[in-house]
Amino acid sequence: MPSEKILVMGPSWVGDMVMAHSLFQLLKQHNPAVQIDVAAPAWTLPLLDRMPEVSEKVALPFKHGQLSLMERIRFGRRLKDSHYTQSISLVNSLKSAILPFAANIRKRTGFVGEIRPLDKNALPKTVERFVFLGLQKKQALPSIPQPKLIADKENAITVLTKLNAALTSDKVLGLCPGAEYGEAKRWPANYFAEVANAALDQGWQVLLFGSDKDVPVTQAINQMTQSRCIDLGGKTKLGDAIDIMSLCTTVISNDSGLMHVAAALDIKLIAIYGSSDPHHTPPMHPDAVVEYLALPCSPCFKRVCPLQGEAHMACLSNIHPTTIFNKISA
Repeated sequence: MPSEKILVMGPSWVGDMVMAHSLFQLLKQHNPAVQIDVAAPAWTLPLLDRMPEVSEKVALPFKHGQLSLMERIRFGRRLKDSHYTQSISLVNSLKSAILPFAANIRKRTGFVGEIRPLDKNALPKTVERFVFLGLQKKQALPSIPQPKLIADKENAITVLTKLNAALTSDKVLGLCPGAEYGEAKRWPANYFAEVANAALDQGWQVLLFGSDKDVPVTQAINQMTQSRCIDLGGKTKLGDAIDIMSLCTTVISNDSGLMHVAAALDIKLIAIYGSSDPHHTPPMHPDAVVEYLALPCSPCFKRVCPLQGEAHMACLSNIHPTTIFNKISA
């Protein structure tokens, strides 16, 4: 059994789980023999499958937002035999602390009800907060490694073949028009379509990525391109989408989980920010292009723009398609 065995209580959001990879890498740098297991909702596990630092993935069966106190206690007790030496909670909630306590993990690290106070001014970025939890108490924040996902390109080709979709160009543009949080993070669909049409006319293939919830917007964009895109909205599982995205030359994305996936795949990325803050959750790639107007009303962190008239959604609508298209090949 390894001398150090850590259970990480992982986040529920795709983007946050991608950023957690920086912590996993640093833990391995500190102790190459450490075993890192991650407990997280089942839908995030395909991300962990693409992080070689993670040994075991523990799928949490609890519904989002529910305390499920006794279920969490029982689940934690079943982990006692794993003999974890430490737990690190990346989720700022009381619920996340229950399971490590029930598993009798003596050293428990987190920001809520645990050891470390959270200084948001000293640690403005989510990834910095994750990394901080993995440090020894007196350590300064180190250089943070870039998250890197290991994609399976053969699986990508297999999935595309099953969908009767073949890549015939060496220029592949991925568009990610969704954003789980709300419309104030979503660049207009007709803007995505305008960029897609311009790229298609210049010999690019265009892939539309999105979950089941994004199907209406991917379908709308495809209709505006006379169905010339490969619409993957709602047609792929997360792991397959990651693998297919690795085939892209360039990705244009709202601030979303898929934006962080693209950054971790070392793809040219153009990230569009509206109501959110690129200083808080930036794409973790040194060459990522961030489009953010920094208007006086930004970032508002609202799901729906509260302004009316010309100011409504101006943080996104004033980022013009020509501006974005010109940066695809720049």
